[in-house]
Amino acid sequence: MKGITIILLIILAMTSNPIMAQQKIVQPLARGTKVTQTAGRDQLGDFAPEFARLNDDILFGEVCSRNDLLSLRDRSLVTITSLISQGITDNSLTYHLQEAKENGITRTEIAEILTHVSFYAGWPKAWAAFRLVKEVWNDDITGDDAKAEFARSMIFPIGEPNVAYAQYFIGNSYLAQISDSQVPFANVTFEPGCRNNWHIHKADKGGGQMLIGVAGRGWYQEEGKPAIEILPGTVIHIPANVKHWHGAAKDSWFAHLAFSVPGENTENIWLEPVTDEEYDEL
Repeated sequence: MKGITIILLIILAMTSNPIMAQQKIVQPLARGTKVTQTAGRDQLGDFAPEFARLNDDILFGEVCSRNDLLSLRDRSLVTITSLISQGITDNSLTYHLQEAKENGITRTEIAEILTHVSFYAGWPKAWAAFRLVKEVWNDDITGDDAKAEFARSMIFPIGEPNVAYAQYFIGNSYLAQISDSQVPFANVTFEPGCRNNWHIHKADKGGGQMLIGVAGRGWYQEEGKPAIEILPGTVIHIPANVKHWHGAAKDSWFAHLAFSVPGENTENIWLEPVTDEEYDEL
C-alpha cells in the first residue's frame, strides 16, 4: 500500500515537471485516443529509467489515454488549473497550454478559465499565467493594423463594435461579454481618445461598478476630483450614485473589465458628454 502511495505521488508530481514538454503522439484506439509520450526516456532514460517509464507509460500511456472516461480537452483543463494553482509558470505550463489549445480550448474560454481560477488560486498567479496564455493564443488574431496589434497585447477578446451604447461614447468602443453567469462581466475596449459620457450607477442599496485595467492606458474621473490613470492591473471601485466617466488616453488603446455590483433598484443614468476641454486638461 505504501509503495502504491509513493507511485501516485510521483505521478502527481510529474504534472508540474518540465520533462513532459517533449514529443507526444496520439493514435486512434478502440476506446478513444492512445497517447504516446517519449519525454521521460529522451531526457531521463539513462539517469532515472523508472521515473521515465512512469512518466511515459503510466501518466501518458495509461492515465491520459483513458479519454473514454475523461476527454483530452477536460484533462487539459484539469492540468492547467492545477499548475496555475501551484504558481507554476515555467515551460511545463507553456507545454500544457499548447496542449489545451490543440485539444480545443479557445482563446475566449482560456480567458474565462483563468479569470475563474483567479478567485480560488489567487490574483497574482492568474496574472503570471496570462503572460504565457497570451503568447500561446496570439496567432489566433490576424491583421497588422493598430487594433489587431492591441488585441494581441491582451488575452480577453476585443469583441464587436459597441453599437448599442455608441450614442453615449465619443469615439469607437468595442464590447465582449466574458461571463454571463455567477459573476457577469464584460471587456470594454476604447480606441485612442475614446471615452464614455458622464454617468451614474444609481441604486437604493449596494450597486456601483468595478473596473480592472486589462491593457493599454486609460482614465477614470469622478466629478470634482482629479482623474486617475488606469493601467493593466489597476482596480477602480465606483460607488453607487457618483457621477463619473472613463475611457482611453489620447495616445493609447485601452481595455478594462467591467463588473456591475448587485444592488436594489439599480439603474444606469447617462448624462452629458465629456467635453474636449475637460478631456484635454488631462
